[in-house]
Amino acid sequence: MAELSTLPEYMLRNAREMGDQPAMRDKYLGIWKTYTWSQYAQEVRDFALGIASLNFKRGDKLGIIGNNLPKLYWAQVAAQSIGGTAVPVYQDAIAKELAYVLRHSEAKVIVAEDQEQVDKILSIKDELPGLEYLIYCDPRGMTDYDDANLKSYDDVRLAGQTFAASNSSYFDDEVGKTTGVDIALMCYTSGTTGNPKGVMLSHEHLLANAGRFVDAEGIRPDDDFLSYLPMAWVGDTAYGPVLSMLVGSTCNCPENPATVMRDLRELGPTGIIAPPAIWEGMLSTLQLKGVSASPVKRKVYNYFCDVARRIEDLKYENKATPGGLGFWAKIGEIMVFGPIRDQLGLRRARWCYSGGAPMGPDTFRFFRGMGINLKQGYGMTEVGGLVTLQPDDEATSDTAGRPTTGVEVRIEEDSKEVQIKCNSIFAGYYREDGKTAEAMTDDGWYRTGDAGLINENGHLIIIDRARDVGKLQDGTPYAPQFVELKLKFSPYINEAVSFGDGHPFVSAMVAIDLENVGKWAEEHALAYTNYMDLSQKTEVINLIAEEIRKINQGMPEVSRIKRFLLLTKDLDADDNEITRTRKLRRGFIAEKYGPVIEALYGGAKDVELRLAVTFEDGSESFIDAHMAIQEAA
Repeated sequence: MAELSTLPEYMLRNAREMGDQPAMRDKYLGIWKTYTWSQYAQEVRDFALGIASLNFKRGDKLGIIGNNLPKLYWAQVAAQSIGGTAVPVYQDAIAKELAYVLRHSEAKVIVAEDQEQVDKILSIKDELPGLEYLIYCDPRGMTDYDDANLKSYDDVRLAGQTFAASNSSYFDDEVGKTTGVDIALMCYTSGTTGNPKGVMLSHEHLLANAGRFVDAEGIRPDDDFLSYLPMAWVGDTAYGPVLSMLVGSTCNCPENPATVMRDLRELGPTGIIAPPAIWEGMLSTLQLKGVSASPVKRKVYNYFCDVARRIEDLKYENKATPGGLGFWAKIGEIMVFGPIRDQLGLRRARWCYSGGAPMGPDTFRFFRGMGINLKQGYGMTEVGGLVTLQPDDEATSDTAGRPTTGVEVRIEEDSKEVQIKCNSIFAGYYREDGKTAEAMTDDGWYRTGDAGLINENGHLIIIDRARDVGKLQDGTPYAPQFVELKLKFSPYINEAVSFGDGHPFVSAMVAIDLENVGKWAEEHALAYTNYMDLSQKTEVINLIAEEIRKINQGMPEVSRIKRFLLLTKDLDADDNEITRTRKLRRGFIAEKYGPVIEALYGGAKDVELRLAVTFEDGSESFIDAHMAIQEAA
């Protein structure tokens, strides 16, 4: 048999060779339901033929919007099986964002999770001239809709069965026509500096990327992974359904976004990939539990956390652990470390990765100290997700690991830009030939836009986005991300934006963590009405000032924050302040908060600012913010 080159071919292989083995699970009303590879393949076949009966053809685009759901994954593979391209979009995107991506991608059919997503699509239907059918998965609330082009998932699947009666070989014929170079997936970039771009990834790109991960981590058919990150993020597809199809492992879907941590504990996956924000959230929860525990429990927790940090520091310095410290580590495993891994659902995990953005060193060392094999990787949508990984015995907080098999990395001499060459580099940006050309060097290397270096051990170190690295007024190099990661280690800080390029010192805007600061306020009998009110309370300002004081102590003098203020609202993707993957839109922030920056460096004690707030339907309102500026100790 010829070598397999497409995702549907691997799916059909799994159905033949391990048909009764679990391919996917999802949780509904508290109960996990398992689907075998035979069931998986049948669902894909029926839906593929169903959309074929709606005139979905080779080269057409299938939009997908919703939370992680088997039906949405099956729809994705169904489109790919008959030569189409899946275009997942962020489920929390506002109407304006959806309209741009779905119009630009020329989506012919859209599969939506439920009534909420259907309503969003219908509100922008007039802006989508290429849209022919809208298919919903969850029928609840959909009985009173009167639209001839609105269909249920189950009806389309049944139509596929009818279509098969007179077109018995259609599915297999179309799978046979599909080649590895056909575009399987189009993921849109986060658009930190402009409109998002549609990254075209072929079957070969996705399989090559997943194959490198399989080789690096020894992925097995009996492995379990939780697919909970947005389907629009390439990592979800790469390390969810693609990985599952390549080796026959099981892809699991949580009940809903609010139950992810509980579902994670129930499942106990053999590995997990999460962005730094998830790890920071886990850490904040653990830190707060430690703070609110009884004095004895808090003392025990803090003692063994210190033991873990000391051991991890010794490992980082390639030093042996003294016998006495090793003894207390064993006690800590029983009393603290093991229970924490159980609580997080990571007792079975052989490996855990952080990716998508740099992780703060303190967060990294904490989890490593708990006995969690947390490692860092580096990648981007344009290369299918994966560039570098850390081997188990080389995991450190300051690198992104070594290039994986078949990947070359070089550093441009003048700009220090990281450039990449491998067999999974994208086919280009959809309908953006000029931007595609700009992204590549003359000799065929992809320009990442990240500044970095390669250390003596061959590990890649990412400094920051090349365009964001600057200098203080006296010429001292300044990387804002370094300061922001330090700030976000605090359980009371959700987001932070630091400034310094061209200025005499470093300053920061801080968005508090409403949940954690709210709990702190309740414990201290501090009444408040909303985020704005809480953020400007003198007691809260003093709380954050103390956190910044602690953070400053561990930073070089030139990087220490001199002045700061607390924002009266969190940074929000709906307001274009961050991307859907929680990356800062620095240019937009600098423009929107220009008066704040002037006040921070002008010696003012406070600042007034009118801020636009965008709602999910795209409508806007305004809030008048008064923010006090503080001197950091």
